[in-house]
Amino acid sequence: MALPAAIQEQSIQEPSANSAAVIDLHGLSVTFGRPSSGTAQIFGLDIVNDANQIKSLVGYMPERDSFIAQMSAVHFVRLMAELSGLPPEAALERAHEALFYVGLGEARYRKLDTYSLGMKQLAKLAQAIVHGPKLIFLDEPTNGLDPPARARMIKLIREIRDSGEAHIVLSSHLLLDVEECCDEILILRDGQIAVYCNLEEERKSNRKFLMMETRGEQSKFVEAIAELGCEYALTGDHRLKVVLQEGVEVRDLYRLAADKQVQIRRLSYKRDSLEDIFLKAMENGHGSL
Repeated sequence: MALPAAIQEQSIQEPSANSAAVIDLHGLSVTFGRPSSGTAQIFGLDIVNDANQIKSLVGYMPERDSFIAQMSAVHFVRLMAELSGLPPEAALERAHEALFYVGLGEARYRKLDTYSLGMKQLAKLAQAIVHGPKLIFLDEPTNGLDPPARARMIKLIREIRDSGEAHIVLSSHLLLDVEECCDEILILRDGQIAVYCNLEEERKSNRKFLMMETRGEQSKFVEAIAELGCEYALTGDHRLKVVLQEGVEVRDLYRLAADKQVQIRRLSYKRDSLEDIFLKAMENGHGSL
């Protein structure tokens, strides 16, 4: 696999049409497998030579359930904490804390096979964060959840992100979840990175690209827009696109319109949605914004 990437922000996302590539990436990152070729590092540690150290730094919430059915939640989460390097006493204490944090404190002694789907998802999140990892992989964390359970999961993910204590890599085909939780996205296509996008930078650029519908004589109005240093393009008799330059605000356009006796009937920000970016990547192999 050739997937060069570095996490800069607190949360990154991999919407992908190639689930096998995501599974391989996660498996290698949490040291479940060995690469057939090439190398990878997490926090400067080699995934082959430093696997045990990496396990203490990485948490993983898989898409599929991997529970021991007759085991209680607190026993399961404690076991996962021990496998991540915590001593037994500390692992038990942290298991209680993690289950209370995700909202399963009152049900922590129940057997996992009695849990609802939403409770099982929360238990998987608890075992992913129990040992205090610095990097957390979340694979389809809201999969199958009803709206209240989804909202709870999104809230928890955002709390972890905003704490600044861990980076999050979230894999999902639910693009609304991505936009609510993530700062950056990677879109994989055929095992390769098709698109990298910083969502915050994209949002900022969207605030500069305007679409307008006007009434009145446009010629003097667009000349005045050009004098401000803004680029524009006429798309119809009364429609135009404008790219605002640094220091030019929307109120300046309204002032010019009043001066030139032009009415701005409609003004909107052009925005490529994450769905648009994803579809471009799948169709073209890249998602130019």
